[in-house]
Amino acid sequence: MTIGVSLNTTTGVANYVDAVVEQARAAAEAGIRSAWVGQRLDYDAAALATVLGRELPGLHVGTSAIPVFGRHPVLVSSQAQTAQAATHGHFHLGLALGARFIVEKTFGLPFERPVALLREFLTSLRALLDTGTADFHGDRLTVAPILPVTVPGAQPTVPVLVAAMGPKALRVTGELADGTLPYLASPRVLGEHIVPAIAQAADEAGRPAPRIVAFVAGTVTANAGDVREKALRDMAFYDQIPSYQRVVSLAGARHAGELAVIGDESAIAAAVRSYFDAGATEVVFTQTDLGGPEDQARTFEVLGGLA
Repeated sequence: MTIGVSLNTTTGVANYVDAVVEQARAAAEAGIRSAWVGQRLDYDAAALATVLGRELPGLHVGTSAIPVFGRHPVLVSSQAQTAQAATHGHFHLGLALGARFIVEKTFGLPFERPVALLREFLTSLRALLDTGTADFHGDRLTVAPILPVTVPGAQPTVPVLVAAMGPKALRVTGELADGTLPYLASPRVLGEHIVPAIAQAADEAGRPAPRIVAFVAGTVTANAGDVREKALRDMAFYDQIPSYQRVVSLAGARHAGELAVIGDESAIAAAVRSYFDAGATEVVFTQTDLGGPEDQARTFEVLGGLA
């Protein structure tokens, strides 16, 4: 699993799940090896990834990413193991801290000490997945199930990745997770800030070299000017989130949309190479629909040819 795509579709479809399944099918037929879905407030990402992996045997599927606020490790472990059994070992659990304004307004939860919560969440989740039980009593979480928590057939152990990009989150992720899911981190930011930090943390914790699954916004198009303007509009959401503001600034940009890879086939291929050269172990393209369905289909073909 080295090159993948993140999937979503327009709100005008008759059945969202059916539409994403067909999008995943097109990606798989083009030669793409993994499909990822983000967690929003409408569909459930783990459930949708499970459907994709079940409908398309052999396709690796993942969440990118499920926020830890408002969720409990036992329930997330249950979701992940069910998905792993259903997809016969092709599920990848991606977690995130989420955004303060979403957490506080939607769930009514204070966005306090997020990295401390992440540490407790990963510690207890790791125990559940690795040992089949947990007896964790922290400041934020209690995880001590009194009933079985292991799903038969959920093998190998579900890999856990975190959308970590800041120094503190990267340290916790390197110590306790299997890798990171950076987004809007340019190759320079990846190579200078993210890879060294998480690799050092994993090494000091005695863990294997972490996976670096770089998420890259981009599409093949012959209409680069208009698509760039659309990217600046559509990706402006990320301009208000501090963690993304930081990596965008480190890349020397002002807006998230500036980092989208938009151009011809050679531009996409060069971008993929630059991310691998910077230390990515996998590259996942997102926002491939910026130029419309035809451009997205061509993007799938180009990425599939590189996989």
